[in-house]
Amino acid sequence: MKKSPSALFDTLSYIVEQFKACQSSDSKTIISNWVAECLPKDSVKDFYIKDYQLILNFLYIYRGSTDTFNSYRRELERLVQWSWFMQDKSILDLKRFDIEAFIEFCQKPDPNWIGVKTVAKFKYKNGLRSPNTDWRPFIVKVSKKAFKDGKRPDKDDFEISSNGIKQIFAILGSFYNFLIQEEILDGNPVLQIRQKSKFIQKQQNFTIRRLSDLEWQTVMETAEIMATESPNQHERTLFILNALYGMYLRISELSATARWIPQMNHFERDMNEDWWFKTVGKGNKLRQVAVSPTMLKALKRWRGHLGLSTLPSVDDQSPLIPKAIGKGPIESTRAIRNIVQVCFDKAYEKLIKNNKKEDAEMLRSATVHWLRHTGISDDVKVRPREHVRDDAGHSSGATTDKYIDVELRERAKSAGNKKKIILNED
Repeated sequence: MKKSPSALFDTLSYIVEQFKACQSSDSKTIISNWVAECLPKDSVKDFYIKDYQLILNFLYIYRGSTDTFNSYRRELERLVQWSWFMQDKSILDLKRFDIEAFIEFCQKPDPNWIGVKTVAKFKYKNGLRSPNTDWRPFIVKVSKKAFKDGKRPDKDDFEISSNGIKQIFAILGSFYNFLIQEEILDGNPVLQIRQKSKFIQKQQNFTIRRLSDLEWQTVMETAEIMATESPNQHERTLFILNALYGMYLRISELSATARWIPQMNHFERDMNEDWWFKTVGKGNKLRQVAVSPTMLKALKRWRGHLGLSTLPSVDDQSPLIPKAIGKGPIESTRAIRNIVQVCFDKAYEKLIKNNKKEDAEMLRSATVHWLRHTGISDDVKVRPREHVRDDAGHSSGATTDKYIDVELRERAKSAGNKKKIILNED
């Protein structure tokens, strides 16, 4: 009987602690105890300990970027548990055909490997970190709109995207290259797969999810009213919306993490009296974002509400988005997401009331990340592409180009203005 999966690798901070603890002569015993805490003791095999150590060493390399670490941890945890529990093999013994079988498994996992809600991998039990028995390596989700309409996640609906498959290939390839460099293996089984395309569907259309002009205008009007009526609660809502749209920020770039805490002095004025916002984004990359007059006005309003000076000095280390209760910065992306969602919900009601049902339904499906897409796609029409690229933190102009032709609804509507052709039926 094949074993059920269990959380093995904890969050970045705990992995760093584990790695440092293993820098001793008794590392084998230390790891053996950890693995035994995650799995039934009588089921732990010798090669589990070696595999765990290798993955731990590899993950530690990516301690500088939480996002990258989480992606690598997710795919390697899936691989090692599939290798152990479904194949009874060490990851060192996997061949090309094994990797292909693993990819096929990821496309259609065993139902017992699929969860219907996102949960923490570990939680405290009797004062100790223990695997969360509700955690599963794969998660099936439904859209926001479908959830509000009463649909719930169904394991039969699980599907992994082509980009997800590409990421598996990239991460596993990187891991096995690491094992070659460490002189543990001689070959990379991932590179031996000659036809990766058979696992990946070709996608011709790239869809940018964004708000229409009416939807964005309604959201901002709603936020303005909310901030006027309840400033202590919703001035932060208004500022967050301005920052996400006006500076193309990702939600993770507004919340505090171990690597970066957004502060007021991350708004900086240069020698030309121009303002910039400094942030750390995807891949732990530091970038500067040009601050528009509209964004600067939003910052002044937000600081005025907080009782601060009009604009920040270089010494102002106060948090950019402080907690509503208690001290310190907001550390949860979920908290920011919830703040924005309250405004989205009220804007949806306003659109329904104004008989704008189509826009209302689109807004009902919208996520916070749509605000970044909306800001980029609006600005790429009026700013040089290279400037938008750098502010957005895109690795290449090709990514920015995808935002140039996103007004599909407007494009379709304008088709009605095409010159009519009258055919002579004689």
